[in-house]
Amino acid sequence: MTHTTTIKVSKPAHRLAKRWTAPDALLRLLSPLAILLIWEITSRTGLVPARVIAAPSEIGSTLWELISSGELLRHLLVSLQRAVTGLTIGVAIGVAVALFTGLSRRGEIALDSPMQMLRTIPSLALVPLFILWFGIGEFTKVALIVMGTTFPIYLNLFAGIRNVDPKLVEAAHTLGLSRRELIWHVILPGALPSFFVGLRYSLGISWLALVFVEQINTTAGIGYLASDARDFMRTDVIVICLLIYSVLGLLIDGLIRTLERLALAWRPSFVGT
Repeated sequence: MTHTTTIKVSKPAHRLAKRWTAPDALLRLLSPLAILLIWEITSRTGLVPARVIAAPSEIGSTLWELISSGELLRHLLVSLQRAVTGLTIGVAIGVAVALFTGLSRRGEIALDSPMQMLRTIPSLALVPLFILWFGIGEFTKVALIVMGTTFPIYLNLFAGIRNVDPKLVEAAHTLGLSRRELIWHVILPGALPSFFVGLRYSLGISWLALVFVEQINTTAGIGYLASDARDFMRTDVIVICLLIYSVLGLLIDGLIRTLERLALAWRPSFVGT
């Protein structure tokens, strides 16, 4: 009788067990944490003096003090009010003028040239004139933010309206759509992506303008807090103000991108590979 022997060959352990990989979110945190660690060590050892920049631990302690005292919230609400008011008015003006010039040839002839001339004037160059006209109150600060945020919306929405696919317009005429229906169902949806691009640009400019206007005779606001800290060489407070500007800008930009995805859910787009 012949006996057969079966030899089992075990697979390597690394093939049997699923190989563990670190999540991308964790890997992205490694370099910022390393920078913070090096920053803390160099500050504690005196290689980086406090007058140049405070240590992360000191910045964190100061941040907690500002939050617990309510001072940070008070300045933050004032800055947000200025930025949101200026951005809202600027966007409204930019949209209105872009619709008028983009949808009408006569409107373009009448208003596009003045808008292009005003666009080339730096907003900061208008500060002396605005102060003479309106004083140094809140109106001047909001007006400067409006001047900075109007033109990105105008340029992008105007370009979006004029770049709508002519074949879509021709198809709409073939289907018998009226001018109002053409604008509502074809032109405005086609220009919506450009509107959101302009809105994101305007958002960034509103923060830049806010930093400057809050240096003009203010008693409250994140910019005032940073300016006051500069006089007392408080680098920890200045860094906190910069972090607030960046975090708020990132959060609001994320909100706009979410609105963009919802509003353009009907439009397929390339998301990267």
